[in-house]
Amino acid sequence: MTATISSPSRPIRIATRKSQLALVQTHWVRDRLKEAFPDRSFEVQEMSTQGDKILDVALSKIGDKGLFTKELEVGMLEGRADFAVHSLKDLPTRLPEGLMLGCVTERENPADALVIREENKDKTLETLPEGAIIGTSSLRRLAQLRHYFPHLTFKDIRGNLNTRLAKLDAEEKEYDGIILAVAGMERLGWRDRIHQVIPAEISLHAVGQGALGIECRDGDEEILNLLQALSHQDTTYRALAERSFLRELEGGCQVPIGVNTVVEGDNLTLTGMVAALDGKRLIKDTVSGNVNDAEKMGIDLANLLKGKGAKEILDEIFAEIQR
Repeated sequence: MTATISSPSRPIRIATRKSQLALVQTHWVRDRLKEAFPDRSFEVQEMSTQGDKILDVALSKIGDKGLFTKELEVGMLEGRADFAVHSLKDLPTRLPEGLMLGCVTERENPADALVIREENKDKTLETLPEGAIIGTSSLRRLAQLRHYFPHLTFKDIRGNLNTRLAKLDAEEKEYDGIILAVAGMERLGWRDRIHQVIPAEISLHAVGQGALGIECRDGDEEILNLLQALSHQDTTYRALAERSFLRELEGGCQVPIGVNTVVEGDNLTLTGMVAALDGKRLIKDTVSGNVNDAEKMGIDLANLLKGKGAKEILDEIFAEIQR
């Protein structure tokens, strides 16, 4: 069904990172908008972010305030772009003044996945030998996997998905396996490389993982009307709960905070987790309620975990990262 909106002649400019995954996601957004608004034109503008340029330092050491978003946000605020497409998990929960989260798209599978070297194809996380080296740049994945698989060794890995897979497959072995997002692998057509989908009981996913977040200028009614063609209500409820949980804990994407959300009718169930970097302490709990209370549920769950020691764990992690 074709949506209706005014059709000025100017093209709509979409900001994106230059990585293959970012471009695939942005082109998907552009193509859906072209279908909904065939009289409008859309231009993709590629930009490099700080997170794309600094590849020799662990993400947790750089700081995550707009690591993959700042340059795109400046482009919007300066009028060089109308909106930006992000992996929602990369979008900070507090946006710069003048910008807003205009739309959340339908979520793909938010789970984490194990991708393995060929010689380990008969192994899983449970059966990999002691000392096997697993690559991940995520403190969230690291803490949870250390908790459940203390016999494994974990090593930082940076770069886009192509780079990480190349490092895994290199002739001189550096990693036995790496952990990546199922959604990113599937969007790039690499589902066959997923060796094991890690269940939520083992690895709660990142806030927003699997969904796209479209950021635009606050109150830009023309763009907000366009973006409604892509909005997915259940995913939006889930994102509101997850992002308020993260915001209340004052955490960013580079702290060991994981979530899982399920919407069934008008009911939303939110599970959240905070873990120490060594994996020895892991605090988890669940709340349920009406979808219209999604943001309040995120705050309630954050306070529930704080009461169980989550703040002390996070304070220790921030102090360690800043050393």
